[in-house]
Amino acid sequence: MPVLTNPRNRSPERPDDLSGHAHRQLIGYLGLFIPFLLIIVAGLRPVDALPHWELLGSISAYYYSGASDLFVGLLVALGLFLLTYRGYRNRYRWADRSAAIIAGTAALGVAFFPAETPSKALTLDWWTPATAIVHYVSAVILFAVFAVYSLWLFRLTSDGERPTPGKRRRNRVYLVCGIVIVAGMAWALFAGLRGESIFWPETVTLAAFAVSWLVKGHAYRSIRGAARAVVKRAES
Repeated sequence: MPVLTNPRNRSPERPDDLSGHAHRQLIGYLGLFIPFLLIIVAGLRPVDALPHWELLGSISAYYYSGASDLFVGLLVALGLFLLTYRGYRNRYRWADRSAAIIAGTAALGVAFFPAETPSKALTLDWWTPATAIVHYVSAVILFAVFAVYSLWLFRLTSDGERPTPGKRRRNRVYLVCGIVIVAGMAWALFAGLRGESIFWPETVTLAAFAVSWLVKGHAYRSIRGAARAVVKRAES
């Protein structure tokens, strides 16, 4: 996709940026909107065996809802954007690429190996317990790599460079997001072991991941620029 490789989308203060802010923003927005889009589409396309306009027990359960195609499509898109993420041309590039490849592959695993159905009426003939194991392992790996990005990779500074005040502020955001991701994973584990819904723990974890990537992609600059453009058009 040209928008991801266009040099104009790269940070002018980071000539070693190999991916660009647009790439990071797309990853962030996908993570942010996945739960809410699934709720809306599943509500508009009800399935008899599932409650109408009620939250399911997990985000993964939407694989069996009327939003099944959207669930798979969004995760595949997220996986592909992660697989093509290249990070920065510095000594940590290997870590950026390795983490992105692992996370991208895990996202595809979550998409193509569904969890257990929330209703026996929707059981798939080809589904086995091993399918669920691949799903859950992939989900844990995906969230764990999200935490690695927030707690470590995003907080790194180029060799010989002193963090600017803006970078220090962003690092604090990444740290908070990383802590929330880890806490969300623990919350989901605790709730899952008790047989409770893990929808909100997953949603909170995805939101923290999304905020981290949006801040890394300077989404606030894009939003501010778009708002200024709208104001100028309105005034002209």
